[in-house]
Amino acid sequence: MKDFIVAATRSMRGYASRVMRQLSKFTSFQSSAEEINGVDLLETDRFADGEMEVALNRSIRGKDVVLFTSCARNEAGIGVEEAKIELYHTLDALKRSQADRIIVFEPYVSCARSDRTTRRSSVGLWVHLKILSSLGVRHFVTYQLHSDKSRSMADPTACTVDDVPALTLLKRHLCDVYIRDLDTLEKLVRPNWAFCSVDAGGEKLARDFANSFGAPLVVAHKQRDYSKANAIESINILSADSLEGKVLWIVDDMVDTAASVESLIRALGPHKPKEINIIAVHALLSPPAARRLISLSREGLLHRIMVSDTVHCLSSLAEAGETAGNGGKIPRLEVVPSAELSARIVMTIMTNNSMTKMLRPFDAQAYFRSPKLFNQPGPV
Repeated sequence: MKDFIVAATRSMRGYASRVMRQLSKFTSFQSSAEEINGVDLLETDRFADGEMEVALNRSIRGKDVVLFTSCARNEAGIGVEEAKIELYHTLDALKRSQADRIIVFEPYVSCARSDRTTRRSSVGLWVHLKILSSLGVRHFVTYQLHSDKSRSMADPTACTVDDVPALTLLKRHLCDVYIRDLDTLEKLVRPNWAFCSVDAGGEKLARDFANSFGAPLVVAHKQRDYSKANAIESINILSADSLEGKVLWIVDDMVDTAASVESLIRALGPHKPKEINIIAVHALLSPPAARRLISLSREGLLHRIMVSDTVHCLSSLAEAGETAGNGGKIPRLEVVPSAELSARIVMTIMTNNSMTKMLRPFDAQAYFRSPKLFNQPGPV
């Protein structure tokens, strides 16, 4: 195994520290945990006129560098533009310091939705990946890109893109915390649960969940009013079975302003499900998402929200309390940690092993026969 170091921009130092703690549990890295820890490797300075410079506080010559970064909402409170500029300066500093291979690990790509190439506008994801590649990044790792076509925006001869399906992380959490055994899966989950798409475009994600658990699929089909911006005229709920008394899980890759899920939940209410839940990888929760979600919860329409920590969540909880006066918490918001999975990905890359197991479809029945990840306590 080649020498490497795990570093982070200011936006992800806390997350990278959690990944390092998980890495230290693996036998391969126990003796070198201190040596590979570069969470505080980078120093960011600002000039009086606002310009930025990033420097390294130790040598990385000839080493591979795994750089954790985020340009979305983050623990340091750094805005999107500043986080991106810091990332680009960091890559330049790493290259000038003669790092061998630079691997950028960006759990959530903030510009992922800017991926349309057929209109008269910039394509943010292409710009981002192009800059990373031109600055020397040879491997880019992320969780759950917004579309399949996004993976093809980087030239594979210049930069490899690994888009790890983090929805698998949430499926395992469902198994470990809510289902727990094969008997419950077969007798309670399959006849009583259903997975619902946010819209027709999200059918693939919801179908993936339905197939993983052997449960029914519900598809929401929106009719939009194109005379107004972001206006939904009606929502048709397509399901082969009655939804009355069902536990519904609305599946999406992200929750941003929660406008789509609010409309959908209100459309599902008359079908009298037992409970409606949201499950999504990236918790953007941009205002007024918290207000909408709290309102749905208070009306008894929304039971719980399950997300991962690819986007920092504490500021969203504060925003919820500030807006709705509920003590600073979105009711029943569960944040599933991803640091262990990220550590496994780093270990796999650094030991030149295959990532096939992390990319293959998840099967709940097979998982209960040989669970591989997490045995977490149940929710409070």
